[in-house]
Amino acid sequence: MNEEMNNGGSVEKTPFYKKNWFVILLIIFIPPAGLIMMWVNKQFGKTARIVLTIVLAIYSIIWLTTLFTPKPTQTTQPEPTTQSQAQPSANVSATVAPTPEPTPDVPTEYKSALKKAKSYSDTMYMSKQGLYDQLTSEYGEKFSAEAAQYAVDNLDADYNYNALQKAKSYQETMAMSPEAIRDQLTSEYGEKFTQEEADYAIANLPQ
Repeated sequence: MNEEMNNGGSVEKTPFYKKNWFVILLIIFIPPAGLIMMWVNKQFGKTARIVLTIVLAIYSIIWLTTLFTPKPTQTTQPEPTTQSQAQPSANVSATVAPTPEPTPDVPTEYKSALKKAKSYSDTMYMSKQGLYDQLTSEYGEKFSAEAAQYAVDNLDADYNYNALQKAKSYQETMAMSPEAIRDQLTSEYGEKFTQEEADYAIANLPQ
């Protein structure tokens, strides 16, 4: 039940984060957080919780294996070069190409954070702030704040598109109204998109 009786006999509403629909959303879009909420709040039966945990663990292993399996690289043979018969004149001065500026090495943690951010953006259509929070969360990826900031600053993501995909998901799976979707997209407890990104999503929802 989503409501409980307090000592005075009145009905207390269960906080939204303890409701089944919210936990299901977390399991779908942020599996680690969803599993934690499911066990902490003792959502569903114990058998169902165990089965869900096993299924998500197997899915995560398969997903991570696919993500980090290196793709075969194609090697191309260099084309043979032909020497010109005409020799350059000894009087012509050789032009020296400018020395390229050395590029600073990017720490491995930063690169990993960027890859993880791209994966979340491509598969879960998360907002910039949502990505940063997930990367730094102690229940999420646990990257340093610097690595997470580098990732979101260097990620080539269309957050308008991500917001629209999230809005479509809420519309199709939960039959939410446009204004409710807008609130969910911009909520600090929801998707954390900017107001402009949420407005774009609502304006482009299928009628």
